Amino acid sequence: MPVTLHVWRVPRRKIGAVMLRRALTFLQKKPDKVQFAKFLGTGTGDSFGPGDSDLTRWAALIVSSSRIELPEWDRLAVAKATVDLTPLTSRGTWSGRTPFGEPPGGKHDGMVLALTRARLRPARALTFWRAVPPVVREVHAAPGLLARFGVGEAPIGWQGTVSVWRDAADLTRFAYRQPEHRAVIARTAAARWYAEELFARFAVDGIAGDRTVLGWLEEGQTEV
Repeated sequence: MPVTLHVWRVPRRKIGAVMLRRALTFLQKKPDKVQFAKFLGTGTGDSFGPGDSDLTRWAALIVSSSRIELPEWDRLAVAKATVDLTPLTSRGTWSGRTPFGEPPGGKHDGMVLALTRARLRPARALTFWRAVPPVVREVHAAPGLLARFGVGEAPIGWQGTVSVWRDAADLTRFAYRQPEHRAVIARTAAARWYAEELFARFAVDGIAGDRTVLGWLEEGQTEV
């Protein structure tokens, strides 16, 4: 099932309208072709605390049988990017569901997007936040990283990251060879940070719009 990531940049004067639109969108009945949808706040992904939030950028992740357009959101935005994705691997659950099914994996030579999402256990949150800074320093310096930002369903405790990589090899090198990231992976089971978690990897089939909305490391427009 195809996956689409919509990301919008909105002016500060319209933040209230965005909050209302998000509430109304959740109340609307989803079209039959939509299998899974989440509207998400964003942040830098550097700390995952309230100060990390960016109220001028919002995202929607939609799994559907065909492209779902969101014109009401588009009209609120001053910039937008849309990323078309095909799931490569997925592990874990989101709101008790496996939204991307069981992808077969396989080799992919182009750009890839990694999605992490977790619901923190409140009693474990502090130790998790303390483990974040060294990993953030590693990811910012990682070869092949093209874009990165944080996502969340709430300012605290419901959080994740979106990152775009030049290819799967660059992502794999970061995930399994950087010492701080490997140490966090090793601690995860014993630390019991997460009440629920999901890790997914996607082939990037296309990017349309303003890639700076995605936190691209180089300025400019792109059509891929």
